[in-house]
Amino acid sequence: MGLDNVAVHWPRTGRFYEPVAPAEFVDFGTIAEYPGIPAPAGALAGLIAQTGTVRATAYTELVDLLLGLDNVLYATEAAAEDEDPVIDPDGCAWIAGGLERFVEGHRDHGEEITFDSVGVVLRAALADGRLAEQQLRWLDNRLDALRDKAGAPPQWNFTRSELGILARFYRRCADKGFAVYANS
Repeated sequence: MGLDNVAVHWPRTGRFYEPVAPAEFVDFGTIAEYPGIPAPAGALAGLIAQTGTVRATAYTELVDLLLGLDNVLYATEAAAEDEDPVIDPDGCAWIAGGLERFVEGHRDHGEEITFDSVGVVLRAALADGRLAEQQLRWLDNRLDALRDKAGAPPQWNFTRSELGILARFYRRCADKGFAVYANS
């Protein structure tokens, strides 16, 4: 069983969140048909178009690293406060913005996203910051924590196109005033 991020109407009415009709995401289906689109990106776009849902399990580790928090897509902060695990529209905008900046920052490093390329892009983004030295140490610690006991990095297999589609899902939710329910 994995984690699904399901677009829902915000705020909830009654006891439950009402899922957003997939018709709100139907245009994602055309992305899946673009010539030359990487298969994972096409599959993600097709799933979003059909269901208004992202199978988020594969992205949690990367999104957490990019945004600097733990369990972002699980909406654990809300769950810890005895609230439903929901990412509100502002949270969706924050996630989309972080992903969009990363995808743009990765442009010069090609379509394939690897553990090493993520580190390069994040180091470049943090190097010009106000507390660059402290943030770079934090990043190095986060990257080291993702390695296994033998020191091998995670075997990520993502593309810029795929993360761009992921960002578009959260951006659509933010722009339309939808929330995302973390269903695990």
